[in-house]
Amino acid sequence: MRPTLPLLLCTLLCAAIPAIAQVKTPATPEKMNQLYAQYWEDYLRENPIAATYNGDQRYNHLFGPQTAAEANAQSRALAEKYLALTATYDPAALPAEDRISYDLLRYRLQQVLDGLRFPTDLMPVDQFAGLHLSMAQLGSGSSAQPFQTVQDYDNWLQRAAAYAPAVDHLMDDMRKGIAQGIVMPRALIQRVLPQLENVGSDNLETSTYMGPVKKFPSSFSAADKERLTAAYGKLVREQLAPANRKLLAFMRDTYLPAGRDTAGIGALPGGQEWYAFLARRSTTTELTPAQIHDIGLSEVARIRAQFELAKDKVGFKGTLKEFFQHLNTAPELRFKTREEIQAAYEAIRPKVEAKQNLLFAHLPKAPFEIRPVEGYREVSAAPASYQRGSVDGKRPGVFYFNAYKPETRTRFTTNAFFLHEAIPGHHFERSLAQETAGLPDFRRFGASTAFSEGWGLYSEMLGQEIGMYDDPWQWVGRLTAEIWRGVRLVVDTGIHSKGWTREQAIAYFKDNVPQDEVTAVQEVERYIAIPGQALSYKIGELKLRELRTRAETKLGKKFDLRAFHNEVLSHGSVPLDVLDGAVNRWIAAQLN
Repeated sequence: MRPTLPLLLCTLLCAAIPAIAQVKTPATPEKMNQLYAQYWEDYLRENPIAATYNGDQRYNHLFGPQTAAEANAQSRALAEKYLALTATYDPAALPAEDRISYDLLRYRLQQVLDGLRFPTDLMPVDQFAGLHLSMAQLGSGSSAQPFQTVQDYDNWLQRAAAYAPAVDHLMDDMRKGIAQGIVMPRALIQRVLPQLENVGSDNLETSTYMGPVKKFPSSFSAADKERLTAAYGKLVREQLAPANRKLLAFMRDTYLPAGRDTAGIGALPGGQEWYAFLARRSTTTELTPAQIHDIGLSEVARIRAQFELAKDKVGFKGTLKEFFQHLNTAPELRFKTREEIQAAYEAIRPKVEAKQNLLFAHLPKAPFEIRPVEGYREVSAAPASYQRGSVDGKRPGVFYFNAYKPETRTRFTTNAFFLHEAIPGHHFERSLAQETAGLPDFRRFGASTAFSEGWGLYSEMLGQEIGMYDDPWQWVGRLTAEIWRGVRLVVDTGIHSKGWTREQAIAYFKDNVPQDEVTAVQEVERYIAIPGQALSYKIGELKLRELRTRAETKLGKKFDLRAFHNEVLSHGSVPLDVLDGAVNRWIAAQLN
């Protein structure tokens, strides 16, 4: 019988948290749910932008801590408070699902404390996740910040007023990073400069920040429209654009010359330990970077063998290297316009929706839309991504596709990308978690990257079971997407733990993933910017495949795929070890 407290959580927590000498209060679901609700209230209040993304509108006017020091102190205090409070309870008698909640909160809080040991705050700006990008998205009127009432518009004016001071603090942190030798690679700094040029413009006709005033709700009075238009223009000209130009000048004139030539975080002071932590956090396993690298090499070799068969199915005569070259260059395998890409993804949607009941008994209520990535971030954005919607359905989820240089975007990967990001991938996974009312909010809205991205990659595989790869070229696309994730294991660990150069990583990517130079560069620079995140996909997918095989083997004719998927998604986004235990209990229940 699997122990109730998963081995991974015990290993991390029991070693890190001192024993409490006093007699503990027996935990009950009611007591613990009250504590979880209290924790979530504290978290949202202290992280107002996160609250907005979660659909909680109470703090839409607030920015939160303006300095990394304040944010770190706040995170530490919150984690320590609730680790101490949960430690006063004995969870032994909790039912299985409630025990998961107890263990999971402590696990996540301990990870917060562990992460604070590393100087992440000294490198706060990159081409994927900088404050300059998140604020531009929020202020565009097409993201999580609502613009439906006059109060909504005023809320943004108040929140955005904190941006310029926050930028000053970002630059202070980067100056500290320069002094300590903890800086971004020069190649990535160069990617940020055009982004800042874009959002640093005070041309009100083209500014992304003026998006909300171009689509006022019809209920607004003429006076409100006039006042808000003037206020938003003033905000852009006097605060937002100048702050971005100031950051641009700093990044170009001070930070870029100090940037490093090395690519990996392992080259920084304490970098090897830092990366090992990020690998554990991303995969929710105890796998070492070396072990992950070897798994990646094995997966790449396995999938290359499948490519040999796929090459024959499409009738290509030549070597695998020549086939990859054909996939990288053939114009007929690429799009011509942005509109063509949009139409291709819109055409996939009804095909998947017609078959989704074969795989799932429970479908999310939340809607989703298909949109291109915004122009100011498309140069460095991933080929496809997903942003979850609000619980009330007023803000839909968004499947984003990257239309930058459409002539480089491959037709044969569209099905796999849609399945991963939209349905049944992240849209199902994140929407169903939010809609599971019985879970504490920190589980409904929290995320375990290995589970989330593992589910996305597993969802690509599910396309095979509903006929989405009957076209052999789309099967080539499926293999392309899968080997892409296998290559990530090799390249991410290669860069950050083995000292690979940016150029070495790009070369390996191009040798094994049939995508062009633009995509190869974007991907490798993504791995450089976000160490460890790329490990989650394939590690998570391998675990999901393992669990499904285990269930099919043990249950035989009793195995129900729809029930299995319901079980996997019913716990929210959890560490892989927690999911393993839950599936084992489910299998036992089916057998009995």
